[in-house]
Amino acid sequence: MSTMYERIDEMYERRRKVELGGGDKRIDAQHNRGKLTARERIDLFLDEDTFVELNPFIEHRATNFGMDKMEGPGEGVVTGYGKVNGRLVFIFSQDFTVFGGALGEMHALKIARIMDLAAKNGAPVIGLNDSGGARIQEGVESLDGYGHIFYRNSIYSGVIPQISVIMGPCAGGAVYSPAITDFVCMVEKTSQMFITGPKVIEAVTGEKITSENLGGAKVHASISGNAHFTAPSEPEMLEQVRRLLSFLPQNNKENPPVVALEHKDDGWDDELAEIVPTAATKVYDVRKVIHKIVDGGDFMEVQPDFAKNIVIGFGRIDGHSIGIIANQPKFMAGGLDINSSDKLSRFVRCCDAFNIPLITFEDVSGFFPGINQEHGGIIRHGAKILYAYSEATVPKITVILRKAFGGAYVALNSKAIGADIVYAWPNAEIAVMGAEGAANIIFAREIENSENPAETRQAKIDEYRERFANPYVAASRGMVDDVIDPRETRKKLREALDMLRTKQETRPAKKHGNIPL
Repeated sequence: MSTMYERIDEMYERRRKVELGGGDKRIDAQHNRGKLTARERIDLFLDEDTFVELNPFIEHRATNFGMDKMEGPGEGVVTGYGKVNGRLVFIFSQDFTVFGGALGEMHALKIARIMDLAAKNGAPVIGLNDSGGARIQEGVESLDGYGHIFYRNSIYSGVIPQISVIMGPCAGGAVYSPAITDFVCMVEKTSQMFITGPKVIEAVTGEKITSENLGGAKVHASISGNAHFTAPSEPEMLEQVRRLLSFLPQNNKENPPVVALEHKDDGWDDELAEIVPTAATKVYDVRKVIHKIVDGGDFMEVQPDFAKNIVIGFGRIDGHSIGIIANQPKFMAGGLDINSSDKLSRFVRCCDAFNIPLITFEDVSGFFPGINQEHGGIIRHGAKILYAYSEATVPKITVILRKAFGGAYVALNSKAIGADIVYAWPNAEIAVMGAEGAANIIFAREIENSENPAETRQAKIDEYRERFANPYVAASRGMVDDVIDPRETRKKLREALDMLRTKQETRPAKKHGNIPL
């Protein structure tokens, strides 16, 4: 009969075999691709010595296509929990050295169990994805495994933060789990996402394209909008995720962590009076305004390369997390189109789900005109903005920096759709449309019948501008709470956020709304 020590030795030997994954050759191949192993990624991401592994000895039970003779240490995925900046997180990391990280029945079971534990404990779940997709040898059991993960992604959405980090190939059904999660992060040049790969596309449609040009990080960050963050290397990407978590609460019942300020400023900044040109058509970078407002200029922009006409991201005021939405006049005059509507709306809903107050910096010329926009469904997409802001119950503050025209003014957190506080700078123009367009419509006949149409048109433009190119008409009707000195914007936001800290607001009881998707 073997002794306890012999049993212990056997346990350690089995564990060593699991920790080696696919073996030294495959680990070397992973490194040669510029990629870390599943365990190296976990060690790099979590606080030192905090990782606790779960289910290391799970094995597949497939027998078809020679699988009964194949071992898969750890079942191709490492799962467990640990800490990031001292806070609990759950994690799974797919192991490309075992079956190419392909997902089978028991692989999926390990991930599903981690997700369930994360939900029960109210902690974020982080997925490090590096997988060839479904394990074909397991057939429909593999597909069923994906279904169990998708279901949990959906049910736990808005309950705990879910972050997907793509660190290799992610193909077929594998891409839908990341797509449901709150944030998708991709490593440049070594990660790809696509439903059908280049070879299948070529066989079906005749189109030729590389994996990188089809579904690389740059494509998803700038064209499709599927990726929220990218980084040139795996360590840099994991550091970004650690930073992202610092802005988020553990779950939907908590508030985000508060970061202590080294010294409290007076909230006054002279440079804010000079960043935004008073002329409505002059261009500037709205991020300069944001950097002046947030603590230490620390702004974590989300989807910076997609729909650049809107800027979204996280910052802090007095150590408290805030979600920021801002029109970007540098692109499309800051107008709202289909892509920016989607980008903005989902961010608003994410912040609302996780108790992060929303601050909107508004300088909008309207919804972007054009046949392609209309036929592409700008009505449906633009309606998402109205829906998202109206639905949100977190503190909602708007600062009108310059233009606020038409339906876009209403959509961007106006008083009518639930803004708690609306501030306007003294140069703000709040109207149905710009002075030129309005004068051409209102005074069309008068201009046409005048002796000097050009002179009359200009006079009428000036008349309209004098009447509406200021925030005081809206302020007189209660649509603007106060007209403020741009230099005291941070101070005013600080005061408003302090006041709104105890805000409570409910919505009528319902199963869920029907957002215009």
